[in-house]
Amino acid sequence: METLLVHQSLLETIWPDVAEALLTVNVKLLCDEPTLSALSSSPTKKTPDNHPNFQTHVLPAPPEAYTTEHLSLTLAVRTVPSLAVAIAHINEHGSHHTDCIITESTSAGSTFVRGVDSAGVFVNASTRFADGFRYGFGAEVGISTGRIHARGPVGLEGLVTYKYVLRSQGEEGHIVGEFGREPGKKQYAHQPIEAKELPF
Repeated sequence: METLLVHQSLLETIWPDVAEALLTVNVKLLCDEPTLSALSSSPTKKTPDNHPNFQTHVLPAPPEAYTTEHLSLTLAVRTVPSLAVAIAHINEHGSHHTDCIITESTSAGSTFVRGVDSAGVFVNASTRFADGFRYGFGAEVGISTGRIHARGPVGLEGLVTYKYVLRSQGEEGHIVGEFGREPGKKQYAHQPIEAKELPF
């Protein structure tokens, strides 16, 4: 996990508890001004600024923090005013690998999975499910964030392509039958889809 986007309505409630839990497991937090300010003490709120790691692990986020793959216990944190802004940030700055929303709103989850352009998009589930083993592809031998061929965790099947070979046994070869609705033509096997709504 490289970036945590926090809705502004959670800065005084959930965010300080999340920050304290992260500091306890030695995560360095690179915060924007609102998330940093929300962690400062005041007589009316409990904040993690007395945590032993606070001085060394809670820092202002440099501009590149939101486009960096930290590859360490470092997390960039940014405040967002809306779900639309969060989706735009992910689509602009994310890796398009796996993204997750934590929400109590079914409609917000639905909007998120439709709007985020990533290979894996989760609602209230760990992004660690993106491992190839979890998808049933066997050992994960690659990751693809492209939009064609393999996308997401890639097992052996996703790495191979196919070559189709056809040899006619007829004396004059074979021709393709014409598809259509008219008499004498091959019929399409398509079935109408009756679903009235998408699962997300």
